[in-house]
Amino acid sequence: MSILRRDFGAMPDGSPVYEYELENRSGLKVSILTLGATLRSIVIKDKTGVERDLLLGFDTVEDYLTRHDYQGVIVGPVANRIAKGELPIGTKTYELVKNEKDKLCLHSNAEYNTANWRALIADADRIEFSYVHPDGANGFPGEIRNTVSYTLTDDGELKIAYHAVSDRDTYLNLTNHAYFNLNGYDGGDVLGHIVRIDSDAITEVDPDSIPTGRLYPVEGTPFDFRAEKPIGRDVNADDPQLLIGGGYDHNFCLRENPDRACREVARVRSAETGINMQVFTDLPGVQFYIGNFLHGQPGKENVPMIKRAGLCLETQFYPDTPHRPEFPSCLFKKGQPFDSETIYRFSVDKENETE
Repeated sequence: MSILRRDFGAMPDGSPVYEYELENRSGLKVSILTLGATLRSIVIKDKTGVERDLLLGFDTVEDYLTRHDYQGVIVGPVANRIAKGELPIGTKTYELVKNEKDKLCLHSNAEYNTANWRALIADADRIEFSYVHPDGANGFPGEIRNTVSYTLTDDGELKIAYHAVSDRDTYLNLTNHAYFNLNGYDGGDVLGHIVRIDSDAITEVDPDSIPTGRLYPVEGTPFDFRAEKPIGRDVNADDPQLLIGGGYDHNFCLRENPDRACREVARVRSAETGINMQVFTDLPGVQFYIGNFLHGQPGKENVPMIKRAGLCLETQFYPDTPHRPEFPSCLFKKGQPFDSETIYRFSVDKENETE
């Protein structure tokens, strides 16, 4: 195992941004930026021996700050949407920045992903990033101390461990917003990718993509991924939930997990490259999004990020939990730690084993 550090540029205030690269014995390479603790690249050899970078992203700091749709970044303190930009805690309601449609808060107004995190090489196979959220930033209460570590194993696992603790009662829901394309960032759209998700229901959403509180059974709908199928098979079906999101952009409610075990919840594969990805988490939900709102902005090597060029599997608590007491709660008391782990496991089929 090896870890390299190289310069990636500088923040507007002149502070340096670094890129760290981990490589395991089989040649799987993962790079992370201090900016946003961003997962910038995952490079693996496909079934023919060609290296593929599986992540959408950019080549400069400026692009990550100005062109982003949250490519590969850490999102927090609360991922996803909060209705009305209001955060009720006890008898007080905190007013958040309304950065979507001027009426709701999305991804905490991009706070964590535009911060330059501090990096520490914690072990031969692990890098740890830390960031302190100031009390009241973007309306969220509490000084929140955050740590996100990335570990690459020789078994092809990328482990992301999240830790956050606040000095006030607050909501915490950290995730990574990587856009995966198992054909490579220049591999076109992901509609041919085969996906399975262990979920019997999604959280139904209103026209603003805010949960209504109803769990929408996937049985008999385009959202049924309990048996693997191509993403493109049902994406254009006449379903009211698909019309709201412009395709898949929904929280899938994962099956009950009373022991908070880190279990496999999803799987993706590409017959074209033979690359497989399994997703493990201890959280109750995963946002499945397929880049419906990508609009062709230039990414790595100026390759356009076309509509549906990447898929996201953002492990999380359900969206808008502050307004939905029936959902699993992500309210954490003063001093109570948020700890969670997500694992992406990569493997490659031999050429004669793929379809």
